[in-house]
Amino acid sequence: MRITLRVWRQPGPEAQGEFRTYEAPEVSEDMSFLELIDAVNEDLLEKGEEPIACDSDCREGICGMCGVMINGLPHGPSEGTATCQLHMRKFQDGDLIEVEPWRAAAFPVIRDLVVDRSAFDTIIESGGYVSVSTGSAPDANEILVPKSASDAAMDAAACIGCGACVAACPNSAAQLFTSAKLAHLNLLPQGQPERWDRVEIMVDTMEEFFGSCTNHGECEKACPKEITIDFIAMMNADYVKSKFKNRRRLGQKKAG
Repeated sequence: MRITLRVWRQPGPEAQGEFRTYEAPEVSEDMSFLELIDAVNEDLLEKGEEPIACDSDCREGICGMCGVMINGLPHGPSEGTATCQLHMRKFQDGDLIEVEPWRAAAFPVIRDLVVDRSAFDTIIESGGYVSVSTGSAPDANEILVPKSASDAAMDAAACIGCGACVAACPNSAAQLFTSAKLAHLNLLPQGQPERWDRVEIMVDTMEEFFGSCTNHGECEKACPKEITIDFIAMMNADYVKSKFKNRRRLGQKKAG
């Protein structure tokens, strides 16, 4: 296969970026998309040119670092697939493929296709943990968990934090990411002691960086782990409840 890449190049956060065109004349249909980038970079290095900066780590669809826009779609044309899992057999010989970074104010470009996703880290740091002291590890079946709750928590925990949901959303909203991180803790017994504080602080932190959800549903379609927007509905319901519960607890503390 012969593929032409039109790639966004930007040497730094404050620099002016532009699209540049590169030819890849010997592309195997069994290559992953990142292997295509590798091949182009090897050619650039041989020519003494600067390679394309692109995040990746596990290359198994687990770490979430590889996300880029491919022909205007987060992670490319295959649903339920991270960029590193996208294979060139999804394209045709002679195709022109446009590649650019996530486009969101909360994800500033660091260089080329690499963006700063530390806003996600800030949301997690604000409340995405369980601080209850449990002592030594309990037996696996000591805490009873309903199967429906454990299944839903596992579905939510599949989120890899890639940012495709934000990139796909016309409002650059992060509700799908935040709701998944909340659900995988809040659905389990271990997450209950801090549930209402966690919901309130993580949602409030999210709103400092990202836009509001208006139910377009693009996030669900773009998610490489196919996480459902049902979790957003759960988060919204819990957030409303948290405002009443936390206010009541504060009043009781002041009265006591």
